[in-house]
Amino acid sequence: MSVRIEPPRTTRRPRFASQRPVSPPVPISEDFAPAPSPDGRRVAFLSDRAGTPGVWVCEVDAGAPVALPVGDEPVLALSWSPDGQWLACVVAPGGAPRTELWVLRPDGTRRHQVAGFGRRSAALAGWLPHGAVLAVTETDEHGQALLVDAATGHRRVLAQGDLLTLLDVTPDAGTALLRRGPRNARWLEVLDVATGVRRRLFPDTGRGSTDQGWFGPDGTSVLARTDAYSELSALVRVDLTRPEQPPTRLAGRSDAELEHVAASADGQRGALLWNTYGGRSELSLLDFASSVQRAVTAPGEVLGDAVFAADGGLLCLTAQGPVQPREVWLVDPSTGAPRPLRPDTGVPRTDDAGVAPQLVDLRARDGLPLSGWLYRPAGPGPWPTAISLHGGPEAQERPGYNPLFQALVAQGIAVFAPNVRGSSGFGRSFVAADNLAGRYGAIADVAACADFLVDAGVARPGQLGVLGRSYGGYLVLAVLVNFPGLFAAGVAECGISDFRTFFAGTEPWIAAAAVSKYGDPHRDAELLRDLSPLTHIDRLDVPVLLIHGANDTNVPAGESAQVAQALADRGVPHGHLVLAGEGHDFLSRTNAEAARTATTGWLTRHLAATATLVG
Repeated sequence: MSVRIEPPRTTRRPRFASQRPVSPPVPISEDFAPAPSPDGRRVAFLSDRAGTPGVWVCEVDAGAPVALPVGDEPVLALSWSPDGQWLACVVAPGGAPRTELWVLRPDGTRRHQVAGFGRRSAALAGWLPHGAVLAVTETDEHGQALLVDAATGHRRVLAQGDLLTLLDVTPDAGTALLRRGPRNARWLEVLDVATGVRRRLFPDTGRGSTDQGWFGPDGTSVLARTDAYSELSALVRVDLTRPEQPPTRLAGRSDAELEHVAASADGQRGALLWNTYGGRSELSLLDFASSVQRAVTAPGEVLGDAVFAADGGLLCLTAQGPVQPREVWLVDPSTGAPRPLRPDTGVPRTDDAGVAPQLVDLRARDGLPLSGWLYRPAGPGPWPTAISLHGGPEAQERPGYNPLFQALVAQGIAVFAPNVRGSSGFGRSFVAADNLAGRYGAIADVAACADFLVDAGVARPGQLGVLGRSYGGYLVLAVLVNFPGLFAAGVAECGISDFRTFFAGTEPWIAAAAVSKYGDPHRDAELLRDLSPLTHIDRLDVPVLLIHGANDTNVPAGESAQVAQALADRGVPHGHLVLAGEGHDFLSRTNAEAARTATTGWLTRHLAATATLVG
């Protein structure tokens, strides 16, 4: 086991643990999901500065952003039409996983809904190159790929099927690119729209997943990000005129996963976001014709939301770090020089800069290499310590902006945020290592983290807490029932407590996609019963705070309610916070802060109380 201390590469100056104690930071607004106008002169983006994510538009290098009237519901995604006449918004009514697609003029007029009616959920793939026709996926029990005219709402269905997502359409709408399959086992299909004939893009390798793809500029090739041919995701090209040939590798690294590719509208260049070990981002620009790749200075530790303006003359993305909230940055593709969209970007907007995390390596109980980010309070350890578990599980703990971690550290609580098996960013074998019965190993990884923290002098025995949301909320409950006595308190946010009730209550497309990760609710019923924390709830005897969104239809709110009832029946101390107007993700700043405050207070109170018992 070893500890690596690496200062974050951020545009702000962090405070390290050896300096004076910090004050709890006041969470501030974040800007994200940029959508540049076709000519690159304006950028629309999402911001929660008004309380919930809404749409704002800003002239590049001129003036303050202006809010557009998009209603009171939170907006999740945004895109500007190639003709410049429309903005498309993915809206989440009540914060729930079922989403709607609305369009409006860039001046805020003519707002109307075009997809996601009734029980269907809408996702935007993009626009056809000319005019204002949207490529959309609608999902309920099944998925359907369709084209929608932004002005008239006219709909044309291209394909239907289970676990289907539309990724791209050729300019003549004659051929569509579809993604099929469950989590971590997806593949691409090319659809001849006229005949309805589909063919798989490349042969099934029996491993890996292909999650992103688009047509080349002449429609005779497909570019795809996949780990079907390598341990770490890479970029490949498939020649549609010679399907017998294996894919050509365009970009890949042995030290980093290719996380995302943003292609310019003319298909000449791409922006590549690389996920290096531990979760830091690197950015490069790739010329598809020459395969020449050029590194670009990253304006933050974690990058995302990369998108080109239609003319290819401007690249937009978001950057964040431990003390750097998500903000929109602009990159000139010709020079690679980044600059902020907002004049005050890069200037601290909180009273304190916060603390920098340290990247830690350790081993699981079965020897598997693990890692995580350690946030240390000021002064010498050991400290009361909380292990924070991310969602997914195919997500990753990265050195991004997290005001909860800073608030806990300000209270004298160390935070360790690990990437247990099943996390993304470490290759296809690692992300699949928790599938089905492998989940026992993921649960044991949390216990290994606790052992390591005590052995390393970070944590005091008896003063360990555990918290997490979504899949992390499930892991909180699972580790508390599987390793009683290891933790003194827990906070489980939006977590599965019983796989039987989860599969019965979640959205049908979520259930279908989850089988590859968790197991089939019928074929693997006994495994899922044993892996369900509610099955062993009699072993849970420490204070637990349960937090859930009232409108959550991903992990239904009943998953927390049945744990609260079971603990109440046994007289186990617990809290149960249900946030009105929220779904699986807490999108209102007020509700998100309520959850943070409750979590910080719960862990501070119960870990401090434990300290008096252990001396």
